[in-house]
Amino acid sequence: MNSEALAQLLTYQMPYGKYKGRVLADLPGHYLGWFAREGFPSGQLGSLLALMYELDHNNLRSLLDPLRGRRQP
Repeated sequence: MNSEALAQLLTYQMPYGKYKGRVLADLPGHYLGWFAREGFPSGQLGSLLALMYELDHNNLRSLLDPLRGRRQP
């Protein structure tokens, strides 16, 4: 996992579907889980969705907080 990919999760917007326009880091876990079951799309979008799924599934979304500019407690 590289920091550039993590940063892209905060800027890359979902290009289609119910969550069109929402940045990948803000997609709900159930939606990411659906992709994990049904198959991630090819290309950069699929790679980023798979990364976001792993972060969500392993309760590691907080790794994105410093990139958002939030302070850690």
